[in-house]
Amino acid sequence: MIKKHQLTVDFPEFEVKIHDLKVNDNHFKNLFEEYDKLDHEIYRIETDSEPASDDVLNNLRVERVRIKDHIYTYLNKN
Repeated sequence: MIKKHQLTVDFPEFEVKIHDLKVNDNHFKNLFEEYDKLDHEIYRIETDSEPASDDVLNNLRVERVRIKDHIYTYLNKN
């Protein structure tokens, strides 16, 4: 089953913190929006709503993991 990778689902222990940082921290808000936009783009490709090559899809997935790692680190430090 193809689904989106929502941060609050992947990091349920940080759900409140994610919300607070989105509202109060511009850097985190930008990271969150970048991740969400990328995740949506990947979802559209995976559901065949938007055509893309396997290489493009794989590169987007790698970038999503990179941003997600950055977000996780940020959540732990703030």
